[in-house]
Amino acid sequence: MQILNIAAYKFVALDRLPELQAAVLTAAQSRGIKGTVLLAEEGINLFLAAGRADIHDFLAWLRTDARFHDLETKESWSTAQPFRKLLVKVKPEIIRMNHPAIRPSAGRAPAVNATTLKRWLDCGHDDEGRPVVTLDTRNAFEVDVGTFRNAIDWRIDKFTEFPQALLDHRDELQGKTVVSFCTGGIRCEKAAILMQEAGVNHVYQLDGGILKYFEESGHAHFEGECFVFDERRALDPALTPRVHVGALSDT
Repeated sequence: MQILNIAAYKFVALDRLPELQAAVLTAAQSRGIKGTVLLAEEGINLFLAAGRADIHDFLAWLRTDARFHDLETKESWSTAQPFRKLLVKVKPEIIRMNHPAIRPSAGRAPAVNATTLKRWLDCGHDDEGRPVVTLDTRNAFEVDVGTFRNAIDWRIDKFTEFPQALLDHRDELQGKTVVSFCTGGIRCEKAAILMQEAGVNHVYQLDGGILKYFEESGHAHFEGECFVFDERRALDPALTPRVHVGALSDT
C-alpha cells in the first residue's frame, strides 16, 4: 500500500475560479498527482491520489489559501494509482442538486460524528429517546454495494432526484431522528439542509460520511462495502480496496 488516496470537500464562497483552477492544476501536476478536483462558487470537492509526501505537500500548499486552511481529508491506501489522469474542472455546483437555494457555506445542518451514530444505533434511539433512522442519499447502484443495516433507500438514480424523493416521503420521517449519509459527507450535507427547510425535525448529517465512519467505527451496523468512483471500485470497512489495481496508463 504505497499510494495515498484522499477525499475532501468544503463549502466556502469562491471567486476568480479560472485563476484558482489553473493554480490547482499546476500544483497537482508538478507533484505527479492524479484524480479529480471540482471547483464552483459554492466550494471545492476533490478525490486525489499519489505518494504520501506528494499528497501532503499539495495539501500544505492548498491550505496556505485561507479559504482552505481547515480542509479536512479522508484517507485510504492502495497498491497502485487508481486514477488514470488529473482533471481540475469548474462547475456550477461541486455536487449537483439543481436546488440553488441550498447553500451550505451560509450554515450547516447539525452533524453527528461516527462514534455518536454507532452509539445511537447500538441503542436504537438517540440521547432523547427518539428512534434513529439512517437515510442513504447516494445513487441506487452505490447503495447496492453496501449501506447501513435498515437504511432508508429511495432508489434514486442521481442526486438531482433527491428533492422530489423527499417531497414524496417526507411524512415518513416525522417523529424520528434522521441521520443522512453518503460516501464522504458532501451529498448528505446538502440533503440535511433541504430536509430542515422542508420541515423535517431532528435532522443530522453524518460528519465525514461512510469513509470517516469506517475509519472511526469500523463495520458496526454496516453491511457490504462502500462504492468509490475510481478503479478500486469499493472499500471495505478496513478501507481496503475491493480491486487491487495494477499500474494504469494515462489513456
